[in-house]
Amino acid sequence: MKLPRMYTEFACWWPLISPPQDYADESHFYREKLVSACKIQPSTMLELGCGGGNNASHLKEFFDMTLVDLSPDMLAVSQELNPECEHLLGDMRSLRLRRTFDTVFIHDAVVYMTSEHDLAMAIETAYLHCNTAGAALFAPDDVSETFKASTSHGGGDDGARSVRYLEWVHPLSNGDNRYRVDYAYLLQEGNNPLRVESDHHVCGLFSCQTWLRLLRQAGFETEQHTDIHGCKVFIGKKG
Repeated sequence: MKLPRMYTEFACWWPLISPPQDYADESHFYREKLVSACKIQPSTMLELGCGGGNNASHLKEFFDMTLVDLSPDMLAVSQELNPECEHLLGDMRSLRLRRTFDTVFIHDAVVYMTSEHDLAMAIETAYLHCNTAGAALFAPDDVSETFKASTSHGGGDDGARSVRYLEWVHPLSNGDNRYRVDYAYLLQEGNNPLRVESDHHVCGLFSCQTWLRLLRQAGFETEQHTDIHGCKVFIGKKG
């Protein structure tokens, strides 16, 4: 899988593009739902597609965490933020650690599963790494029933560097279970000339029915929720 520039050459900008403090409320929501879904008191978590570790920076207070990502550059960002957590390079479709965890968490990195086959593989990975009586939570950015084209912007400063970005979310074509996210970045480092860069991401888009069907096929009992941003969240309970 070829990674977008956000997760390679621009990974060092991630804390300014998406600050860890912005994840506090949603991380609390995810923890509550996972704890409620487990038949045991959970103490361990495997996060697949951890990115820069922003969710983990809040969840590590409650779980002994193992963080996995496909990007070495994003893992380096997370290691700086979460040095006490185990970090592993791996693909959520094929990872096999030969150990299990009370909870498995896949945040918005799951949107890079652009086919049902890839999504089923990621769900199978979560199932195989989930303890009996544990639970897995999946938080895609969008589902097909509620998807809308949109634009947004953001960015931040750290005293030495500044970034501003424009995000444009739009569908590919009718009947395609994918959508595209394009970014324009304005990057400023000290007194260096302003840099203007672009990036694009292709993401998978599936119905709630598809999500629930694939979770059940993997062996999970299912729950569906709506998070604090109005996005659908899917939980698989094991055992």
